[in-house]
Amino acid sequence: MSEFVPAQDVECRSETAYAERPLAFTWQGRRQEVAEVINGWRTPGGRGFRVRTQDGSVFSLLYDEHDDVWQIAEG
Repeated sequence: MSEFVPAQDVECRSETAYAERPLAFTWQGRRQEVAEVINGWRTPGGRGFRVRTQDGSVFSLLYDEHDDVWQIAEG
């Protein structure tokens, strides 16, 4: 897995709380749709998700609730 970097344009499902499930994000200038959430977890400051995109790539997304910031790592 590569290092986490700031994520751009993360779209997520938010029914009872923000960031319940990521739906899409921008990676290297290209919109990536999430095909599957492999797993999700709580962190002390937010949420984390391991996702597979429509093209089969795998990413990890972290959401920091306090700073309202998403980060992403490929792999």
